[in-house]
Amino acid sequence: MGHAIARKAAVRRHPRLALGSALLAVAALTAVSLLVAAVGSQPPAVERVPAVPVTDPAFAETLQAHLGAPVAGGNRVDLLLNGDAIFPAKLAAIRAAQRSINYAEYFWAEGAVAQQLADALAERCRAGVRVNVLLDGVGTLAMPSEHVDTLRRASCRVETFRPLGRWSLRRHNNRNHRRILVVDGRVGITGGSGLSEKWAGNGRQDGHWRDTDVRIEGPAVAWLQAAFVENWREATRELLGGADFFPPPRSARGDVRVQVIASSPAGGSYAAYTMVLLALASARRSILLTNPYFVLDDRMTETLLAATRRGVRVVALTPGKIDHNLVRSASRHGFGRLLQGGVEIFEYQAALLHAKTLVVDGAWASVGSTNFDNRSFALNDELNVAFYDPAVAARLQDQFEHDLADARRVQYADWENRGLPTRLEELLVRPVRDLL
Repeated sequence: MGHAIARKAAVRRHPRLALGSALLAVAALTAVSLLVAAVGSQPPAVERVPAVPVTDPAFAETLQAHLGAPVAGGNRVDLLLNGDAIFPAKLAAIRAAQRSINYAEYFWAEGAVAQQLADALAERCRAGVRVNVLLDGVGTLAMPSEHVDTLRRASCRVETFRPLGRWSLRRHNNRNHRRILVVDGRVGITGGSGLSEKWAGNGRQDGHWRDTDVRIEGPAVAWLQAAFVENWREATRELLGGADFFPPPRSARGDVRVQVIASSPAGGSYAAYTMVLLALASARRSILLTNPYFVLDDRMTETLLAATRRGVRVVALTPGKIDHNLVRSASRHGFGRLLQGGVEIFEYQAALLHAKTLVVDGAWASVGSTNFDNRSFALNDELNVAFYDPAVAARLQDQFEHDLADARRVQYADWENRGLPTRLEELLVRPVRDLL
């Protein structure tokens, strides 16, 4: 639920106040849940999952078949850790654009970083570059009108994905949570970051966010572009094409095999959920997952527990601090079964954890926008990038271990002895956990 707009500080000094706030919030959410029950969604039921090792060539073929997403070779991949790396990379890519920029953003708020990016996009528009900006109708409600004006005065196209207007529960509940920047059809940046000062810094500052994006050059960029034009088509009824957006292929830019997984449950695609299930079921040695919204369904929980039973080390890095305590309560309610089953759970302490990464057996990895919750798996449009490359997996694994140094391990005894207010909060949030 890191895509909510209002970011309110939680009252934690007095448990009764915290519980009172939770009760009010849950009451409101419960009312909403009753309204949307008929239009709510769940991933399709899965009873059996093939266990194909990620190092087996059949694993890539299996994912291609189930996800409808090709694995493209010949790519260069750079990890972008936190705002210190993400924002300079985005600005550099935009400023170097010669023909086109397509940019889909879920979260855009005021601040110096957002202003710089708006100014850079506007400058490219004035230089004759075709610029299309797609804003989610909920996630960018906090975007300053001045930034929109800056873009439109420079003749940039600025459109809204499912704007809040004509009332439709189903339409407004399915958001575009993807973050996609594609420049000249040749450079792509994606991940979980948004445009806000909260993402600034090194991921180890109180009040800021720890996140991971990726920069890609090579054939896989065409599939990032495809995900953007899919959402643009829905928002504008315009089909983007031609060499400005899909230039002729160049020679290989690197040696990384990349798969772009675009998930759109409203359109019938549960690709993100399927990708995660297949990857977890295929693990033989280790599963290292980082995710801020860790609210698992029974199938996902059982898949992790099955991995521990076959000797796989399963480690989950979750937030110690979070922007929404209802999500934390829904997440921690399920910790007991996982901890008893051998899953190691750590809570990141240095900042607000927002990275969404998964590394399996040190050979396959994923970075993207997908949270481990029903909203991402069954409601939002999401985008992840998978890497069939031990070197990329090793870099993400190193970062995972680095993050663990700033995390506290959750022990079962401590979880079992949590106080009554915490238990009540967990109980009250259960009716709306699938909407979080």
